[in-house]
Amino acid sequence: MAKIKSVYVCQACGGMSAKWQGQCPNCEAWNSMEETVEDKPSTNRFQSLAKAAPKQRLAVIEAEDLPRISTGVDEFDRVLGGGLVTGGVALIGGDPGIGKSTLLLQALASMSARGDAVLYISGEESGAQIALRAKRLGIQAPDLEVLAEIQLEKLLATIEAARPTVVVVDSIQTIYSEALTSAPGSVAQVKECAAQLTRLAKTTGVCMIMVGHVTKEGNLAGPRVLEHIVDTVLYFEGDTHSSFRLVRAFKNRFGAVNELGVFAMTDKGLKGVANPSALFLSQHDQIVPGSCVLVTQEGSRPLLVEIQALVDAAHVPNPRRLALGLEQHRLAMLLAVLHRHAGIACFDQDVFLNAVGGVKITEPAADLAVLLAIQSSLKNKALPKTLIVFGEVGLAGEIRPCPRGQERLKEAAKLGFTQAIVPKANAPKTKIAGLEIIAVDRIDQAIAAARNLD
Repeated sequence: MAKIKSVYVCQACGGMSAKWQGQCPNCEAWNSMEETVEDKPSTNRFQSLAKAAPKQRLAVIEAEDLPRISTGVDEFDRVLGGGLVTGGVALIGGDPGIGKSTLLLQALASMSARGDAVLYISGEESGAQIALRAKRLGIQAPDLEVLAEIQLEKLLATIEAARPTVVVVDSIQTIYSEALTSAPGSVAQVKECAAQLTRLAKTTGVCMIMVGHVTKEGNLAGPRVLEHIVDTVLYFEGDTHSSFRLVRAFKNRFGAVNELGVFAMTDKGLKGVANPSALFLSQHDQIVPGSCVLVTQEGSRPLLVEIQALVDAAHVPNPRRLALGLEQHRLAMLLAVLHRHAGIACFDQDVFLNAVGGVKITEPAADLAVLLAIQSSLKNKALPKTLIVFGEVGLAGEIRPCPRGQERLKEAAKLGFTQAIVPKANAPKTKIAGLEIIAVDRIDQAIAAARNLD
């Protein structure tokens, strides 16, 4: 009997090694090598007697807009770029219990009620558990079909025979193929199962949605190639202790990236939020120091987010710098710019930053709002309640323009804000009704303008 050979496989990139190493030699990830049984697929597994496919010139290929299939959930459609695409494959990840299965069950129920053939494949729950959740959420979907199965070959045969419009696989880490000897959830199984399901979706035109587990850092578990295989990658964000959930698109071959969907978790499931800006603005009875409202752009949607700063005297040799929802390293850079170009020093102060509502802001347009909030807290002078700010700050102290400045200003005016400090290049050519524009091109000018506001 042949001896079973084991190898060490990186759980981040799928690279293999004959012995265990603390750092993967391929992707340089630490502590990602895990022992697994070496898979030896048959030699004729990918052989084919088919002739070579004919080539085509790009100029003669007819470009067609792919039809969209609405999920029945407006915020979900927004993140997807208008809906699901025939033959498209989407991967959605998020922390356990954040609402992935709930949202997908609601979407399938809505499409089933519309007359679309849908299939919910569950590898983590039984049919009775899914029915219990649907009953708890008040979902009435008599035509929604459910399959509790984890063997890939059976799933492919069922989908091929039924040809549903939309298929949900919850989750890809639980599916296994008999062609491989490794356990479900291993790098080899995840890659093989995702590739087979994607190939089936492309050949049959079935819309495929796969749920993926995430690591403790919040990234999708499994090999990085999983995100390259699929067409769309969505992430659930938000604190499980909060009632609000954010769904963000990080990759979309059929729409814009960085789109954001905002949901509220209720006893009847996830409900779309019509005015998400209201979630990210604190309701103060009176103006308080250290608060500044930012207009950020999430995909095609401008959002108003309150940036809060607290500057306090440090009682330790190394002052603390903490940012929640904002980039930690960018905070240190902005404090250096504030000292060098505006003469405001915080080297002996603890600085804490927070983006209200649990939203994560990655665009540099938040720089100016961060510095004005820090200055307001340090001087203990509140900014006007009706002031909005946006602008990128460079190392030379200049205020750089931000994309879609007109849309940001119009959204602020619509919500009742009357004053705006913006980069000079973003100053509108035509006046926006009810909004006073203060255009600046240096950080010291912006701080001086904020101090002179009433």
